[in-house]
Amino acid sequence: MTYSLAVLKDMIIPAAQEELLPRFARVERQHKRDGSVLTEADLAVQSRIATQLLQQWPDTVFLGEEMSAAEQAQLLASGQPVWCLDPLDGTSNFAAGIPYFCVSLALLQQGEVLLGIVYDPVRGECFTASGGQDARLNGEPLRVEQTGLELGQTTALIDFKRLEKDLATRLVTQIPYASQRSFGSVALDWCWLAAGRCHIYLHGRSNIWDYAAGNTIFHAAGGYSSTLDGEAIFTHALTPRSSVAAVDQSLFEAWTEWLGITVG
Repeated sequence: MTYSLAVLKDMIIPAAQEELLPRFARVERQHKRDGSVLTEADLAVQSRIATQLLQQWPDTVFLGEEMSAAEQAQLLASGQPVWCLDPLDGTSNFAAGIPYFCVSLALLQQGEVLLGIVYDPVRGECFTASGGQDARLNGEPLRVEQTGLELGQTTALIDFKRLEKDLATRLVTQIPYASQRSFGSVALDWCWLAAGRCHIYLHGRSNIWDYAAGNTIFHAAGGYSSTLDGEAIFTHALTPRSSVAAVDQSLFEAWTEWLGITVG
């Protein structure tokens, strides 16, 4: 079966521009059982993209963030190719008027991510990767650069909320980087790392629809990552995964050494 990034862009970009931007900072928020935020924009984008994907590729099943865990697990276990969509990654930002959110879509098959696309409608930036390579930003090749930085010179993306208390405390009391950020969209975090806007990354727990496309784009651009247990981040399951990353091998080795991680 042939999957076209050009066709996917023609679905995702208009959906984000037409369903998200008119509602930006103008929606009421609800809270799901896990405490995360849900808006009508999440549901509108998911419904629109799901319909278009199933019309274009009827033999590829669809998994969206705004589905029940039982439905999601059944789809992942089906053995069929799976579209994995986060219709609005960064919903809290979106509802509050903070311009850092995106639509994220990955294609999963036989335990691998075949392609990923992440679109930021505020900046008009579309990040893509196919076949584990050929990362692009708005159609232009995207490749991380060797920074030549020491760990203490880096800008870090750190999500403290989901880290174990001892590690979070150590990061604050024994600061290993020069500057720290936390923006609030996992998929877009990976893409900003790929674009060299930050250098190292740490996140304690994210879901498959959060990381699948972005992590794929980051690796296709030449970045390095693992979980806090030293394993590959992607797994064809709903189990949340931690993330450790750096834009080049030297920084990754220094970062994982500081964290006490042995990468398998």
